[in-house]
Amino acid sequence: MHEEAYPAPGSRAELERFALLQGRLSDLFRRVFPDPKAPRCVLVNPSLSMDPEVLVSIAGLPHYEERLLCMLLLLRLPRTRVVYVTSTPIDPAIVDYYLHLLPGIPGAHARRRLTMLSCQDPSTRLTLTQKLLARPRMLQRLREAIGDPAIAHMTCFNATEAERSLAVRLGIPIFANDPALEHLGSKSGSRRIFKEAGVLLPEGFEDLRDMQDVAQSLATLKAREPDLRRATVKLDFGTSGEGNAVFDFAGAPDGGGLERWVREVQPKRLCFEDRSMGYERYAEKFAQMHGIVEVWIEGAVKRSPSAQCRITPLGEVEMISTHDQVLGGPSGQIFLGCTFPADAAYRLQIQSAGLEVAKVLREQGALGRFAVDFVSVRCDGEGDGENWRHYAIEVNLRKGGTTHTFRILQFLTDGAYDPDTGRFMTPTGAVRVYKASDNLRSEHYMRLTPDDLMDIAVEHGLHFNASTQEGVFFHLIGALSGFGKLGIVCVSDTPEHASALFDRTVSILDEESSHA
Repeated sequence: MHEEAYPAPGSRAELERFALLQGRLSDLFRRVFPDPKAPRCVLVNPSLSMDPEVLVSIAGLPHYEERLLCMLLLLRLPRTRVVYVTSTPIDPAIVDYYLHLLPGIPGAHARRRLTMLSCQDPSTRLTLTQKLLARPRMLQRLREAIGDPAIAHMTCFNATEAERSLAVRLGIPIFANDPALEHLGSKSGSRRIFKEAGVLLPEGFEDLRDMQDVAQSLATLKAREPDLRRATVKLDFGTSGEGNAVFDFAGAPDGGGLERWVREVQPKRLCFEDRSMGYERYAEKFAQMHGIVEVWIEGAVKRSPSAQCRITPLGEVEMISTHDQVLGGPSGQIFLGCTFPADAAYRLQIQSAGLEVAKVLREQGALGRFAVDFVSVRCDGEGDGENWRHYAIEVNLRKGGTTHTFRILQFLTDGAYDPDTGRFMTPTGAVRVYKASDNLRSEHYMRLTPDDLMDIAVEHGLHFNASTQEGVFFHLIGALSGFGKLGIVCVSDTPEHASALFDRTVSILDEESSHA
């Protein structure tokens, strides 16, 4: 079929065809997903289909297409084929690194079932999915690589109208949220979902249209809570905290004129998490995306846990994991890494709140993996032991910073999450935890190539040991030479051991790269 014969993007015909494709997922989930020996094909599309201006400040962004390389571990299933598409080719040494970690499968056998395709296009003007849609011959190569569409599906970082068009042109469903429900994962949509789910959230306002609405909302929050020191402003579709800003109320008038004062000082008082962002540009983005304002949660001891869930094509809600997020940036809102699982003092509370949110999302028709982020404050003096108050702040209706790290743990160990305890258990009954980062950075790392990293790992034993089911796993390796950036997952039996392994790994990398 010629590309012009497909329905126009966003047309009623495309929506109808997409709905028919999505209807296949329930049968795939019943018939293929549970059977490890069933033939299947998974198209991995790691496109970050978001506003490029919001993503521009992320160092090494072109290599974030590597984050879904964890899906190559699906090749441990002996009759599964994986088609992985990227903007530019991935270094073969990186692919080999993943394939050599497959337990019980010869690397050559896995490689025969893997197809890597590239657009040969490093530009950032278009997302990967848009690049694919602009290349009819590439689409035909994808169809040929996928083979039988009846046993195939696409997995992606997030699903937008572009991914919907790609699915229709390839004739396969997406195991992800329907792009028509994208609003559920916005900051405003998150607040509405939290209210319906009955979970605690910060005082604030959603569905704000422009910076005038922001000023009015800031003034209203301060008038309601005179002791309020700070508030946060968020773009509806920012990611990793890059669309957030903090407003400081220091010097605010006590009486009348509060809103006028906010409007006057707002351009200089807003502190942006994206250091390259200026007020005028932020105001333009806010008018395009809309957003929210909410109080800044204060506390002597604060954490940033998250709950990861999945809604299956059969409408089942599954608890996947909990994490404590490691955040950075000017006000600590940018994702840098995580520890798994979340602290035992509150992990089951976070899990329970996440499930309540998941139930509401299921009723709205959501599908696939998502995460609910919280800000948690320890409440000293409230009862016995540690007590925490958890404020839900965001639904990430897509794969996120904890998705690939947890998948790596799953596939390397063949273990499973126990929702009754909030712990991860291997098949032998051993507990496994990890500490991970997407953001190890040093200018000295730019002296290293992926092959150098492999040499260092072998020399110092920085690898995952299948017999002990402990060790180090590297990812985001392609960003090493060009950006001095790297990701790691350190797996062990206790949080203390995982943290010690993490620190040792960083120390070795710093030492080796400083003399490279």
